[in-house]
Amino acid sequence: MEQVAAAAVVDVRGIVTGWSEGARLLTGRTAQDAVGRPAADLLAEPLPARADGAWSGPVVVRHRDGHPVTLTVTVCPVLGPAGEPAGLALTARPASPDPAPGPTVAERAFQQASMSMSVFDPGQRYLRVNDAACQVMGVPEEALLGRPFPETVEDAEHSRGFNWHLRHVCETGRPVRYESFTGAPALNREHAWSIEMWPVRDEAGTILGTALAALDSTEQYWARERLALLNEAAVAIGTTLDVVRTAEEMIGVMVPRFADFASVDLFDWVLGADEPPPMPPGEEVELRRVAHGSVTDGIPEAAVHLGETDLYPASSPVARALREGRAVISQAGEPPFMRWVEERNARAPKGRPHREGVHSMMAVPLRARGTTLGVAVAVRVAQPDDYAADDAVFAEELASRAAVCVDNARRFARERTTALTLQHSLLPRGLPGQVAVEVAHRYLPSGSTAGIGGDWFDVIPLSGSRVALVVGDVVGHGIPSAATMGRLRMAVRTLADVDLPPDELLTHLDDLVTHLAAYDGGGEEVAELGATCLYAVYDPVTRRLTLASAGHPAPAVVLTDGTSRLVRMSPGPPLGVGGLPFEAVELELAEGTVVALYTDGLIEDRHRDVDRSTTELCNALTAPVASLDALCDTVLKAVLPEEPSDDVALLVARTRALGAEQVATWDVDPDPAQVAATRQAATEQLAAWGLEETAFVTELVVSELVTNAIRYGEPPIQLRLIRDRTLICEVSDGSSTSPHLRRAHAFDEGGRGLLLVAQLCQRWGSRQTGRGKTIWCEQTLTPSP
Repeated sequence: MEQVAAAAVVDVRGIVTGWSEGARLLTGRTAQDAVGRPAADLLAEPLPARADGAWSGPVVVRHRDGHPVTLTVTVCPVLGPAGEPAGLALTARPASPDPAPGPTVAERAFQQASMSMSVFDPGQRYLRVNDAACQVMGVPEEALLGRPFPETVEDAEHSRGFNWHLRHVCETGRPVRYESFTGAPALNREHAWSIEMWPVRDEAGTILGTALAALDSTEQYWARERLALLNEAAVAIGTTLDVVRTAEEMIGVMVPRFADFASVDLFDWVLGADEPPPMPPGEEVELRRVAHGSVTDGIPEAAVHLGETDLYPASSPVARALREGRAVISQAGEPPFMRWVEERNARAPKGRPHREGVHSMMAVPLRARGTTLGVAVAVRVAQPDDYAADDAVFAEELASRAAVCVDNARRFARERTTALTLQHSLLPRGLPGQVAVEVAHRYLPSGSTAGIGGDWFDVIPLSGSRVALVVGDVVGHGIPSAATMGRLRMAVRTLADVDLPPDELLTHLDDLVTHLAAYDGGGEEVAELGATCLYAVYDPVTRRLTLASAGHPAPAVVLTDGTSRLVRMSPGPPLGVGGLPFEAVELELAEGTVVALYTDGLIEDRHRDVDRSTTELCNALTAPVASLDALCDTVLKAVLPEEPSDDVALLVARTRALGAEQVATWDVDPDPAQVAATRQAATEQLAAWGLEETAFVTELVVSELVTNAIRYGEPPIQLRLIRDRTLICEVSDGSSTSPHLRRAHAFDEGGRGLLLVAQLCQRWGSRQTGRGKTIWCEQTLTPSP
């Protein structure tokens, strides 16, 4: 190969004034870099002492990249017009005519390194580039050497940041390490780079340039991104126990970081209360769209509207994913993908192709606890990378987490529906007609994730036109609490039928709960323990309200003067605790008094003050309203927060009174001769009431009951007739012995009286009183025309 010749001109001051192309090739220095500098700065070693005049010999100069170059230099003096010395003309050739030696091991290592490596001069111009850097840049080394870095890239933003780091290292002399995410022209995709820059110094410590190494960390970057996205999904998905909301949260995680469009389709049974049916193999699948999202406004990619069903052929990626139980990736050009695009485009609005620009899609089954719930579809349009195996692994993990949340929401909704249905079936559907009080009620199930509670209420007609008002609360939530509520309500009704006073009824109920807990508990906590109950009995004849509480909040009363207050009472312990008595409180109420019974969910909450809630309740009860139903709504609106954390039962009653025109009472002497007089007085009272048609039966009943009281009871004896919806006959005496029906034999002289009463009347019974007992019976009254 012909050797390169170089030429240079140096003036008398030793400053380079001329520089040839050959000199650039031999030293790597351009004329711009050499001209104007002292020639001594270009030498690697001092020149030996020489005589003036022309001479020739070896000279060691410093190459631009720092290594020494030995040249054979010929020096000729240059004279001025007057013959004075004007400088020197130098010509140079490589010192040895032999071919240049091959690259060293270090040079080969630099050139063949797998990471991109480059060397820049202080002006940020390329001095050396290895093969990996050329591959990334997409140009040969010759096209880069000597050019400033900004001129070699198209990404202006990335160029500014990179160039700033180059200058920073050169100016400060401190190395820099940072990460960058940018495109690579030759790789046609965005890459992540771990870049390290450091200064290159000579023996004196002078910075000669900047070297850099860039490691392609794209796989590690995306692995971190996927891990971060999974961590984000763990927080963002499943914030509520709502199936549709959970699906929307999954879409929010996938778009836009993982997909440009994503959708979630579920089987219909997931949204209902049915069990999953078997999935026939190899058949088309029908799913319902519950959520979708897109990076484009209006979600133009969606061919299926929310709430609509879609039918997927057996060969589609969606059906395959459901059938195989794994993620299925389909790319542009594959037959299943093309059929899917054609089918979607056919359903898209005219003039708007459904899948324009789509190049990759993935269908992932949503499986939880061995059950397939539906499928999630991810589509890439603007993102250049196709879905790969790593993306499938990530998508399956994301779908698995989301599916568990969807299944939890489904199970919660199913259990809540079951518990709510059970509770509604156990609560009174229609309150029985009675004359003692006018009632209205409200029941609000809890909207919290704890589920339906065990609150209940009841209105139970009692003998003598009295009525029992009941509210109760079972601890816990869900089906067990609802079932326990039903057991306790039936127990209260059974005990109320015996006509026990409130305190005695709660005592028997407490014993029952203790026995149930002992039989059913098995050492575990049961729902009956800790239940509360308030039982009140109102008598419209005496206008007295008698009530007792087992750990339940005291009711509120609104008096006829418009003031309201809580009833002062001493609540007993909750049911099942035992050991302490229950105390009854008796109040005399004017007609028209409003009594409000409620469960603790109305006034108690961890975010509310109980005293303040109680004050709000009393104030709301005094609001002027047209009806008790309107009063219930007013109370709930004034006292409850927007989302109550517990169930609420509210029972409001307005008292009525039976006046003297509806009640007749006679004291009876314990003399059999008084039976006829008593019977006659009852007949006259019926005539006054216009109930002559009932006189025959009433005479028989009065005669039988009064005779039994005189014969078997103890004074004082009293007869009372009450004209209500029915005609009620009551005979009281001082004996506590309760009668009972028996079948008299053919030759018995007695034993047929109560049987006759039971046959003639609608119903009959007895109740214990503070002074003995009362036998009562009711006759149906024929409505007047």
